[in-house]
Amino acid sequence: MGDPTPAPTPGRGRIASDVFDRIVAIRRDLHRHPELSGRERRTTDRVCQRLDELGIRHRRLGETGVIADLPGLAGDVPGVALRADLDALPIQERTGLEFASEEEGVMHACAHDGHTAMLLGAAEVLRGEELPAPVRLLFQPAEETGTGARWMLEEGALEGVGMIFAGHLDIEFRTGVLAVTRGPVNASVDTFRIVISGREGHAARPHEALDAVVVGSMLVMGLQTIVAREIEPALPSVVTVGRFEAGRAANVIAGRAELEGTIRAHDPEIREHLIASVRRVAESTAKVHGAELELEIAEGAPVLVNRGEPYEIAREAAKAVVGESSVTWMKNANMGGEDFGYFMERVPGCYIRFGARAGGPVGFPAHSGQFDFDEEALGIGAAWFVDVALRAGEAMAGRRR
Repeated sequence: MGDPTPAPTPGRGRIASDVFDRIVAIRRDLHRHPELSGRERRTTDRVCQRLDELGIRHRRLGETGVIADLPGLAGDVPGVALRADLDALPIQERTGLEFASEEEGVMHACAHDGHTAMLLGAAEVLRGEELPAPVRLLFQPAEETGTGARWMLEEGALEGVGMIFAGHLDIEFRTGVLAVTRGPVNASVDTFRIVISGREGHAARPHEALDAVVVGSMLVMGLQTIVAREIEPALPSVVTVGRFEAGRAANVIAGRAELEGTIRAHDPEIREHLIASVRRVAESTAKVHGAELELEIAEGAPVLVNRGEPYEIAREAAKAVVGESSVTWMKNANMGGEDFGYFMERVPGCYIRFGARAGGPVGFPAHSGQFDFDEEALGIGAAWFVDVALRAGEAMAGRRR
């Protein structure tokens, strides 16, 4: 990623100072009390409490997750959905912040506390607006495990919705910059597990055994060359073996090896090619060495791609909030996954980045125990949520005229 724009003047968009103060207070409260994926009970309580205070109709999804609705002037048109994620990470916080996590080994190290607070701030503003189309607020659990979006879809999160928008606070960009990217933004995420069964034996008599370590090593080398020799270099993709376990003693030839890894791509066709190649290389390597093979490939979040009308609407909203000179794009799409892609498989949408670096060099990255972001970005993000909801709602209503 890169940030080619001039240094912006940090601001709070069109969010009033009292609303901004409430956004910050909510963010700090959530930061003190982080909860892991699927366990966001207190966080969900806090969201429901604030929606009750605002008089916004909402539905709690079991113990975690919330769907809230604001009616539009034209109730018979598709609605606009805005999404924030709720969950934290299994990381020990080391920021030294006054509002640092009070939960041992759990931290909001990926800014989801900020996303939730921004959307609640936007909700406060939107409830006082004449909305051209209905607005749905999605407070999603379990983004970090890649399961929350699918669960919300099963709960009807996008029923009656025509477009969806979201974003992520990002310290790669300065506060006041909004990065709206056309094309791929996040990669697909698939995982594989391979079990090689050979024949255990004495290390001094290798001819009597079938060494699972050797087969596994050959397999690792084969898998790591798939991208280098089968995919065009200009097209980002990854096959990585992240775990390789085998053996139980120095003088025993391993009869079993287990490998796990990830497959990532920015193009659906390349994704399918990589999955097929992993299967081909694994099966052929085992066959050449006479080993047995178990292979599991679990398909995860799809490629997240911005395109068409939602991209244009998101960009216009960004220009309205921070000015055209402070609207940029991601020079390199992220190879990380984002389960927002499941939503965008169902309806058109756009996913942006909210600049959140106060100035100077980039600080500690997300998923670090020392991660933090500039809270001035919260007002800007909330203002963008408001503006994009109104613009998308006008587009929806205009189709029925």
